[in-house]
Amino acid sequence: MELVDLYDENRLPLGKTGERSAGRAPGEYRTVVHVCVFDRRGRLLIQQRTPEKFIWPNLWDLSVGGGVDAGETSRQGAEREFREELGWPLDLGGLRPSVTVNFDGGFDDFFLVQMDLALEDLTLQKEEVRAVRWAALDEILDMLAEGTFIPYPESFLRFLFDMRDQFGFPTK
Repeated sequence: MELVDLYDENRLPLGKTGERSAGRAPGEYRTVVHVCVFDRRGRLLIQQRTPEKFIWPNLWDLSVGGGVDAGETSRQGAEREFREELGWPLDLGGLRPSVTVNFDGGFDDFFLVQMDLALEDLTLQKEEVRAVRWAALDEILDMLAEGTFIPYPESFLRFLFDMRDQFGFPTK
C-alpha cells in the first residue's frame, strides 16, 4: 500500500496520510510531480507509457511523472521518480518547482531542467516506460492532435516550452 501525505487547500499539512489510490474527504489533497528535461537544442525528453498502465496506456507523456510518497518533499519525490522511471540519478539540489498546477486531487509540481542525456544511458522501468525520445514542441503538438500524447492543454505544453525559453532554468 502506497501512502501519501495529505494537505489542505492552502497546502498546509493535515498531519495525516492516506492511501494513494483511495478517495479523499473534502478538503484533503495530495502532491504529484513532473520533471521536464530539455536538452540544449530546446527539445523535451518524452516517454511512452507501457500498454499495462491503467491511465493513458501507450500514450506519450512528459519526461517523468508520479506521486510523492508520505514523508517525501516534492523535490525528493521528483528525484525518486526520475531514478525509478529512467534509471538516472537526478539531483535537483535545492530547486523549487518551476510551476505548480492545482488539480481536483491536489497539487502538481513541475520541475524544469536542462540536461543533455544520452538515451542509451537510461534504464527504463519496464513496468511503466515503453520508450523515450527527444521531441520539439511542434512534434509534441502533432502527437497531441493525433491522440498519441496525453491530453494536456496545448497552451500548457506551449507554456512549459516558454518557461524554458524565456526564464531559463538551471543546467544539471
